[in-house]
Amino acid sequence: MDDRGRSTGRRADRLFSFASQGAGVTVLVLVTLVCVFLVSQAIPALARNEASFLTSREWTVGGDAPRFGILELLWTTTAASVIAMLVAVPVGVCVALFITEYAPQWLRRPAGNLVDLLAAVPSIVYGLWGLIVFRPIVRPIEDWLSSRLSWLPIFEPTGITGGTIFFIGFVLAIMILPIVTAISREVFAQTPTTHKEGALALGATKWEMIHTAVLPFGKPGVISAAMLALGRALGETIAVTFIVSTLAVGSDWTWSLFNGGETFASRIANNAAEFDSPQKTGAFIAAGLVLFILTFVVNAIARVVIERRKAFTE
Repeated sequence: MDDRGRSTGRRADRLFSFASQGAGVTVLVLVTLVCVFLVSQAIPALARNEASFLTSREWTVGGDAPRFGILELLWTTTAASVIAMLVAVPVGVCVALFITEYAPQWLRRPAGNLVDLLAAVPSIVYGLWGLIVFRPIVRPIEDWLSSRLSWLPIFEPTGITGGTIFFIGFVLAIMILPIVTAISREVFAQTPTTHKEGALALGATKWEMIHTAVLPFGKPGVISAAMLALGRALGETIAVTFIVSTLAVGSDWTWSLFNGGETFASRIANNAAEFDSPQKTGAFIAAGLVLFILTFVVNAIARVVIERRKAFTE
């Protein structure tokens, strides 16, 4: 290679390095600006709030004495998301293992593409499908749980027949399933062949090989997939807004998963028309700030777990 070629290569390397650093800095700046905006808009509303922001169910954001809290929103959001994770992560990992380890070669690509296509389905379609088709399937499960385990507060019957927290969790599970499956599939497929062949050569069965070679290698990727899916579940808006049974003002509220309610995202979406004053807007932005912090903390914990896992394996 002549000097001109080396000079061109070094210039390309510098340009690529500059572009990569610029992209990284841009992302950090955007996240910081979003955080600053949320905090600056939320603080004035929180300063005038006369109710406990973290433990109150009230939501009266107008007038000279606003009273609003996020207890109901926080419970509905986290409970539905936890249900979604408990359903989607095991199913997604099993589907990924089937595609990478058990499915015949001719079926692997079509099956993977079919699962990936689920991510392209619009949220409103999931909401319509869930309300019309999936709700009659979940309702008997709710009735069985409430009849057998009604002594537990989270399974206490409430009489709500529409979009309960339990039902929302299952719809969210189907929505985040492609994320968990796709990422887990890619990670499992990268398991070194020597690891798998070595386990089989030592007399391991197919499942023992997966348990000792594939799953340990893919654990950081599965954690990343789960946390990314959890972020999607926490912030889902349209489908949840469409199917959730909103509780009337002053209605009884319990910790039951068969109760209705609103998530952070659905409360903001349902009341967008009330953004007609800084006080009202600030109250909803304060709720959005909590959702922002919650998502940030979840991803930070996932990053710590992954880094510790990498350090342990190294």
